[in-house]
Amino acid sequence: MDLDKPPAPQPPEGCLVVAVRLPVRIVVLVLVVPVRLVWDALVVAARFLHATVLRPLGRALLWVGRALFVWPFVALWRWVLVPVAQALGWLGRVLVVTPLSWVYVHVLTPLGHAFRWAALGVGAGLAWVGAHLLAPVGRGLAWLARGVGALLAAAGLGVYAGAAWLVRYLVVVPALWLYAWVLTPVGRALTWLADALVTGVGAVLYWTLRILFVLPALALWRWVLAPVGRVLAVVGREVADALGHAWRIAGRISRVVGRALGTLFRWIFVEPARWVYRTVLTPVGHLVRDAVLRPAAQAAREVRRVTRQTLATARDTLRETRRDLRRALFGDPRPPVAVDRREPQQPDPRTLGGSTTVLTKD
Repeated sequence: MDLDKPPAPQPPEGCLVVAVRLPVRIVVLVLVVPVRLVWDALVVAARFLHATVLRPLGRALLWVGRALFVWPFVALWRWVLVPVAQALGWLGRVLVVTPLSWVYVHVLTPLGHAFRWAALGVGAGLAWVGAHLLAPVGRGLAWLARGVGALLAAAGLGVYAGAAWLVRYLVVVPALWLYAWVLTPVGRALTWLADALVTGVGAVLYWTLRILFVLPALALWRWVLAPVGRVLAVVGREVADALGHAWRIAGRISRVVGRALGTLFRWIFVEPARWVYRTVLTPVGHLVRDAVLRPAAQAAREVRRVTRQTLATARDTLRETRRDLRRALFGDPRPPVAVDRREPQQPDPRTLGGSTTVLTKD
């Protein structure tokens, strides 16, 4: 926004606007200030209620809803319905799909091939019958039908030509003469009379309605309704502007009152509570921490360390006792034979009296 730019010129206002504006704004301000104070108080209360009650309650209800409705259905779906569906699918595959597949492959497919070969044979026979028996008979019947149709068409054309000539000279020509020389002049005369009658009646009705309704309504609108509407528009505009100004001023007043109440609440409740916490509870807490909690924690750590050492000693003693008892009952364990795994063992060397073959081995 350009601060150096001069404000836009305001249109000139009449004396009616100036006379209506100040009392309307005073009355509206008096009426709006309590409403704005109540509104701001309700907004603050609603925000506090939403932050402290509704949001935790909504989260609790959401968790309860999940625990009561979502998680049981998820568990039912995961641990009951899915295994049952898998078992039913396996049973259906074993009991229905596999037997049907076997029947289709080993029974229906050979039967289908047999039916196909039989149908091919029957079709070949029917094709031979149609080609050598039915086709000549059909050609003869078609030739006979074409001859009969030609005769009937010639007779029909003659009858149609005679009937058309009779209709033309007995019906069409007299009707055209009657339309051209009788009906057309009569219709034009009736049309001219109707136009003249409608024009005269319309003019009479137009001037009657204009004098009785339009001119009085126009005068009422021009000299009564329009001035009253302008006055009401000015009053309505000023009332709307007054409501806007009053709402903004009431907001500032409400902000000042809220800050004053907040300051009073802080000096009556918050500052004493802070002073009590700083000067009383904090030293007491430090004293309890240094005199009670830290020695108790140190003693607990010592007890835990001693207990751990005692358990370790008891475990080692039990292990030694078990080893001595096993040595007394079964003796010392046999030492393992050392084997050099880095190089493979060489077989015995071949001599004159020995052989590695099957036939000469001793």
